[in-house]
Amino acid sequence: MKIVVLEGSPNQKGSSNMLASYFKQGAEEAGHIVEIIDAAHADIHPCTGCIHCGYEGPCVQKDDMEVFRGKILHADMMVFVTPLYYYSMSAQLKILVDRFCALNSSIRRKRIKSALLSTAWNSDDWTFEALEAHYKTLVHYLNLTDMGMVLGYGCGTPSMTEHSGFPQKAYELGNKLK
Repeated sequence: MKIVVLEGSPNQKGSSNMLASYFKQGAEEAGHIVEIIDAAHADIHPCTGCIHCGYEGPCVQKDDMEVFRGKILHADMMVFVTPLYYYSMSAQLKILVDRFCALNSSIRRKRIKSALLSTAWNSDDWTFEALEAHYKTLVHYLNLTDMGMVLGYGCGTPSMTEHSGFPQKAYELGNKLK
């Protein structure tokens, strides 16, 4: 299976990207091809709502999204990776997701698999409620098949994350994929 990992953390050595690395290792060991898309450091501009794409692309903006479009549409799975910022995904990942406007129908037809990896400093049981709701809405709207979530409670620093069980959970999620 071909998997694209959509990283949305501005901190390339942060906790959420650490989970992505463990996921990637597990998935590759299981025989999958994994490619990272670093949305946080790419040249991606916000959707302007111009509808020039006709909701099926190409977009009038000439930025990295054109390259990412092909990678996403040739993938069998997308993994959304984000630190929890004010109880939602990072703005960097949200910009990429908003640009799905120009490929919604293609994603919906493919029935791509998906997963969510996220980390947060907070350990309260409600910490990820809003992010989970957003992710589940994307799964429903884009006709994705959810393969699981790893939600790293109490992972405010890479050291905290490394000493938690969440990297292993991310590895196992990647490794068990069929």
